[in-house]
Amino acid sequence: MKGAAQFRPYSSTLPEPNAHDLFHRASSLPSLFAARPSCNIKNWSQKYTGKMGISERESSINLQQNWRTKDVWSISLSAFFADLGYQSVLAAFPLFLVLDMHEPVWEYGLAMALSYGGGAVFSLVGARLGDRIGHRRLAIIGNCLIPLLSLSALFANPAWAIGLLSGGWWARNLRSPSRRVMLNEAVPADEFRVRIFGFLHALDVGGAAAAAILVMIALKHGAPFRLLFLFTIVPLVVSSLMLTRATTGRRPSIAHDRSASSPATPKNAAPRHSAGAKAIFLSTALYGFTFYSIGFPVLTVAQKTGSNVLGIAAFLVFQGFSAATGYLLARRLGGTLFRRFVNLGLYGYLSSALGAAVLILDIHYKLGTLEYLLGMAVLGFALGIIETLEPSLVAVMSEKIGSGRSFGALSSSRSVGLFVGNLVMGLLYQLGPSWSYGYAGIMAAAAALIMVLAANRLPAQI
Repeated sequence: MKGAAQFRPYSSTLPEPNAHDLFHRASSLPSLFAARPSCNIKNWSQKYTGKMGISERESSINLQQNWRTKDVWSISLSAFFADLGYQSVLAAFPLFLVLDMHEPVWEYGLAMALSYGGGAVFSLVGARLGDRIGHRRLAIIGNCLIPLLSLSALFANPAWAIGLLSGGWWARNLRSPSRRVMLNEAVPADEFRVRIFGFLHALDVGGAAAAAILVMIALKHGAPFRLLFLFTIVPLVVSSLMLTRATTGRRPSIAHDRSASSPATPKNAAPRHSAGAKAIFLSTALYGFTFYSIGFPVLTVAQKTGSNVLGIAAFLVFQGFSAATGYLLARRLGGTLFRRFVNLGLYGYLSSALGAAVLILDIHYKLGTLEYLLGMAVLGFALGIIETLEPSLVAVMSEKIGSGRSFGALSSSRSVGLFVGNLVMGLLYQLGPSWSYGYAGIMAAAAALIMVLAANRLPAQI
């Protein structure tokens, strides 16, 4: 038709594709989709629905079920056997020194002050050395030297006994920051940090509770202190073997490598959240002033009842409640930093002050052994809260999470307080046990106040 558009078939305008062209176009389809990740169905569903894919949901569930990894188990079991060993010595040492060797109580306070005071130096040295040579290596070396305290009953001389006890305890402090760094590196996600440190504390203090049972059985059957102390070498060796199974902490810390490779970093640069970390260290030191050696309550019960077995029973109650608290309540103690600070101040430090008040009431009004054990249970509950929250808060608040220096500062802050606390406790105990526990309660209340005040400043810092 004239003036009308002529219909032309497709083959008349475009060349008909051959087999080679079809193959080339088909082979280019995978690269086309690979270059456009928005075409990925999983990415599209996450972008527009805000929901995880099936594989992410399954991996999240598996992570919640399997946060107890091989490294977490190895480090925690090492802590269990270590406490089973050296806590047996610590539980029986006051009975050995004061009741068996007939030395004054202030000498026991001096022994604990030397152990903890020197431990502060070894914690700092160990933390820095672990950053350089690797925390796994240092943790194993320190753990292998702890059996020195097992030799403290071989000599009837109090100077030798105190010296060997202090040497083994200093080795324990040397490896403590490195062990915490190893556990911190084994944390699969930050949301499990509190639960993992609570799990460590549960097995750690669970070993101490088992040590109390061991000492009770040994004393009930009249075993000499020398054989009892030597037997503790066995679980300490097992502890070192368990620690060698852990794989974390092999390399020097990232913070140390960074400081060595970039010397131009400003020296006056303040770390993130430094005020919050300083509040933790200060409260830890104050709590250390209150955290007298558990040997003082053991002595009080043993002298009050005339039974060494009942004295160790107080030690068992304390450690048992501490282990149960760390394991059962760790999941509920997490949450925001504000909540962790408040929980540490109120449920941790303030509960420690209340436990000391219960001991004072029992001594003053002569209520009985059961009421005294109730005070020990409150103190154990407080320790479970503190040992769960303190290291997790330090890990979060510190700028150098991978560095051992923050955990070294935590251990040394506690040790400085323990040095003064045990020295003062030993001197005040000469005036009467109530004076010692009264001093401890006041210092614990001060630590609680600092944590609550620090929590109110968190929104301005974070």
